[in-house]
Amino acid sequence: MVTMQDVAERAGVTKQTVSNVLSGRVAVRPGTEARVRAAIAELGYVPNLVARSLATGSTRTVGLFVPTVSTAFYAEVVEEAEDVLGAHGYHLLLCTTRRDGERARAHLAGLTSRSVDALLIAGDQGLTDHLPLLSRTRFPVVLCAWETRAPAGFPVVTIDYEHGGHLAGRHLRALGHENVAVLASPAHTLRVDGFRRAFAEDGLHVPESAVHLAPEPSFKGGVAAARAAIAAHPTATALFATHDVLAVGALEAAREAGRSIPHGLSVVAHDDSPEGLLARPTLTSVALPTREMTREAIRLLLGAIEGAPPAEPNRRLLLPRLIVRDSTG
Repeated sequence: MVTMQDVAERAGVTKQTVSNVLSGRVAVRPGTEARVRAAIAELGYVPNLVARSLATGSTRTVGLFVPTVSTAFYAEVVEEAEDVLGAHGYHLLLCTTRRDGERARAHLAGLTSRSVDALLIAGDQGLTDHLPLLSRTRFPVVLCAWETRAPAGFPVVTIDYEHGGHLAGRHLRALGHENVAVLASPAHTLRVDGFRRAFAEDGLHVPESAVHLAPEPSFKGGVAAARAAIAAHPTATALFATHDVLAVGALEAAREAGRSIPHGLSVVAHDDSPEGLLARPTLTSVALPTREMTREAIRLLLGAIEGAPPAEPNRRLLLPRLIVRDSTG
């Protein structure tokens, strides 16, 4: 196995100089750095990460919690985090909670004793009650994609989900809709609040009875919730779905009921996922700044690793935008 000493001898420098080039923490003259990197390439040297972590106290690894990787939203979070961390010389340790509180607790408990330099937690499903476990950690923690009230003491980079619901509501109001229903996942109270506020601004009331909870965040869940909404509100001219996948299910339920889209029933969604683009008609939807949010959260984490002072404000909200397509009119 090629060692750091072999690289030093080939480049005509000390072992410490090679270490300084690899860590980037100490400036090395350009000519010297070039010789060291040439020697590394010639010899095929691969740093011993375990030895480096023992020597420096850093593993160059960041943990990432997501509920799932089966949705486009969290897949984008994982991809962007991996890209940004890789560009800064860090590795990604991925944990999925699968929206299971006990699974989340076990992961958190295990991670507090593992060697990571920082932790990014994306999504709050099943995690809020277990965050006190992180009080024992010595590494920085940042929360992102947080839709419920975030606990004190953690920086948060998230999306203004209430504003997303408001955008959907204002769009339907601009089209003249007054009698509407909502298809929602239980955790999406902010999206529903924003939607209802958009109607309240014009003196219209969207009652609680107009909000139909989907039994699961899936196509089947959307079909079930939309069937219930259409049956309970036969005069409704529009539906707002807090997930694109629920909206796709709503399109199917509308066809079953003989309601044409958008002339007989408008459907506006939230998340702007690939499902909405593949649907027919294509979905009007609220698009989320997923990659921007992830980059900002990683930036905060890397700054904290390097000892930067805590950023202000402690909670940052990024604004979504509405993309109008064929499902509303």
